[in-house]
Amino acid sequence: MEREVRVRFAPSPTGPLHIGGVRTALYNYLLARKLGGKMLLRIEDTDQNRFVPGAEDYIRESLAWCGIELDESPWHGGPHAPYRQSERKPMYMQYAMQLIESGHAYYAFDTPEELDAMRARLTAAKVPNPQYNSITRSQMRNSITLPEDEVKQMLDSGAPYVIRLKVPRKEEVRFNDLIRGWVVVHSSSIDDKVLMKSDGMPTYHLANIVDDHLMEITHVIRGEEWLPSAPLHVLLYRYFGWESTMPQFAHLPLLLKPDGTGKLSKRDGDRLGFPVFPLEWHGTDAETGQPTVSSGYRESGYLPEAFINFLAFLGWNPGTQQEIFSMDELIEAFSIDRVSKSPARFDQNKVRWYNEQYLRAKPDSELAQYLLDALKEHNIECSEEKAVQIASVMKERVTFPNDFWREAQYFFQAPESYDEQVATKKWNASTAAALAAFAQELPAHTDSSPDGIRALLTAVLERQGIKIGQVLQALRMVVTGVAAGPDLMAIMSIIGTQETAQRIQVAVERLAQYAQ
Repeated sequence: MEREVRVRFAPSPTGPLHIGGVRTALYNYLLARKLGGKMLLRIEDTDQNRFVPGAEDYIRESLAWCGIELDESPWHGGPHAPYRQSERKPMYMQYAMQLIESGHAYYAFDTPEELDAMRARLTAAKVPNPQYNSITRSQMRNSITLPEDEVKQMLDSGAPYVIRLKVPRKEEVRFNDLIRGWVVVHSSSIDDKVLMKSDGMPTYHLANIVDDHLMEITHVIRGEEWLPSAPLHVLLYRYFGWESTMPQFAHLPLLLKPDGTGKLSKRDGDRLGFPVFPLEWHGTDAETGQPTVSSGYRESGYLPEAFINFLAFLGWNPGTQQEIFSMDELIEAFSIDRVSKSPARFDQNKVRWYNEQYLRAKPDSELAQYLLDALKEHNIECSEEKAVQIASVMKERVTFPNDFWREAQYFFQAPESYDEQVATKKWNASTAAALAAFAQELPAHTDSSPDGIRALLTAVLERQGIKIGQVLQALRMVVTGVAAGPDLMAIMSIIGTQETAQRIQVAVERLAQYAQ
């Protein structure tokens, strides 16, 4: 019987969750749901020095906002609890000892000064990548070079040590990456990584392998930055005797800055003018100690479904022309073999486009609620019917929910000033006279629909001997105060004939100097 598909997202609580991490979580989630499997989250907090208060709650809230549902986690529990590595600490040493007993790991007693001296010697000898490996270990203080009784004495006396993996000197390590195909690495390029630190905590490499095995993970989907560590992990699976159940690896492509010059980092967002975090993050500047705020997609007005749709396409494509996908459609279409190994360039204009598409697809009644909420904050009364009408005419011109208020204030407030450029170019004596005549007849006009208002305007202008194109921009200016916007006839219909007429009459007086 085939094993149940089980994937994991394993973030460290060291700060806000970068959108690259969200994409990793998303691809794991899509694969699990596509194959009828389970998605679990494990907090990898073995490095307590980098722990940031609030980061774990931030991860939890971010994934919930994105609609990424977890089957097992520190917050939901599950059959493989606990799901925080710090709470699993007592179990890791037995696995490190298993490697020592089988000859695949060893104790290293080197002091920081001795390690620095070793690196300095190698650097002086022009070794390009100084490291603790199958060659240099023979010159260091460890259980391979020291007599057995001395090793025992040091352990009994409580001398500080780390446990390192004993990497073979001449061996090819190979594995089949689901995205990149066969990867072959010579063991001479792999250093003897520390598995257990001197504080008794495991490093990522040991804890990650042990937990993935015990939690029965079948697929490890993670960022490209972990690709150099994969051969080391393959060796660990082999030395533990777990190679037959080793998960399949898939290393995702990098996310690049918009100009393609390098990896999109946590520092790039506010510097480049767009969020790189799903939610706003309140942190502390490492140098000054001052509070900092980094923008988030949620607080910037992005809809979670638009954000997720955009992220899905950063490295994956469905092989069709379809661009708009619900989460269910993404699950149905997703396959790991359509993930590219080439880096994906971040495009802020594209995520804005997605947000516009998702906003426009919403019912007018739902869009109207964004406007009603904003009006309530400004103590402005508005019927639900009017809000729906405004949302209907505005939705093709907005990118974010708060645009409904920012772009539609003229529905509730008469202009206090006018576009200077339009006034200079379009306002003259004939325009003023024609619009004054229109304003005089408008309140008594019985058809206040957009078509009815247009019919009256056309009739008035014909009597004045003026074409409608000559006055439309000027009319828009005096009704709304701005030079562009949605259908003007619809705007006047929503504002009402009485209010529209009054605005025109006020403008005729205020703009008298332009009509000379």
